[in-house]
Amino acid sequence: MEQKTANHHDTGYKEIFSYPEMVQQLIEGFAPKEIAQLLDFTTLKQHPGHYITPIFDTKAEDVVWSVKAQLDEGQPIEIYLYILLEFQSKVDHTMPVRFMHYIANFYSHLHKNKNLKPTDPLPPVFPIVLYNGNPRWQAKTNIADMIHTVPAILKPYQPSLSYYLIDEGAYSEEELEQIPTPLSVVFSLENATDDQKITEGILRASQIIQLQQGERREVINKVLTRWLKRHLQRLGLGLNIDSIQRITEEESMLAENLENWKEGLVQKGKMEGVLEGKIAFARRIILSKFKDAQASEIDTLLAESDEKTLDQISEKIFAAQTVEELFK
Repeated sequence: MEQKTANHHDTGYKEIFSYPEMVQQLIEGFAPKEIAQLLDFTTLKQHPGHYITPIFDTKAEDVVWSVKAQLDEGQPIEIYLYILLEFQSKVDHTMPVRFMHYIANFYSHLHKNKNLKPTDPLPPVFPIVLYNGNPRWQAKTNIADMIHTVPAILKPYQPSLSYYLIDEGAYSEEELEQIPTPLSVVFSLENATDDQKITEGILRASQIIQLQQGERREVINKVLTRWLKRHLQRLGLGLNIDSIQRITEEESMLAENLENWKEGLVQKGKMEGVLEGKIAFARRIILSKFKDAQASEIDTLLAESDEKTLDQISEKIFAAQTVEELFK
């Protein structure tokens, strides 16, 4: 399948991180655990972003949240999470310089809008770059590493600012599967290179959403469904889920779409033979859902299945709780 590039300015990501539930997922799933443990995510508060300066001709978007953190035994302090969404096709080696401008603009904004007095201490900032380009990120993460070597007497006068990098493409599929958050599914689908991987990602999205609790589940369900629609439309696939409002509430409809998509792939000759293609399709989605299943046992069950059973598997995969129930 020929996919459109994922290196694009995706406003869908900005929507994702306009929800505190998704910001929490990002920090807990992909930031250092020591930082996540400091933060009280119930205090997350979004702030107007776009402190990006016109000096840099870039399509990046920024998202800013504040959150209370317990750094010592005293009163909690406010930390700002500055998330830069970097969706360019090339690695930008000026990123450390750019971030110095962004943070300086952010602090100037706080003073200008009377959020801080000139004598007040500046709030700490945790700068994050979320990157989804194809080439792996090679730029320096601290501006101090870009500055020419100077004598020791001059070092105290040189700037130093680091940002935390989350490079989606640097995570393997196995690593993403070990991070049970909706964002790991988003990253996995961004990295998917074939139809089967995309199908597995959609199935996994439904499973992970069902693990969430209460209102959090509803929000994540809604946000992830909207992002998935945009992503599939951008890829130009024959899988149309425009009519689906919630992934977990429309599983029968999604299953029907997957079945139709699978048949389309068979007709286009993208699988080796109709029966072999259906077996391969069924095997991958079964092993994707039932992680404890033995591949050899699945192969035996599939070999003994007729074509009608194979056709029904994608329809039953969401409701089935066990492999035995699926083949019953």
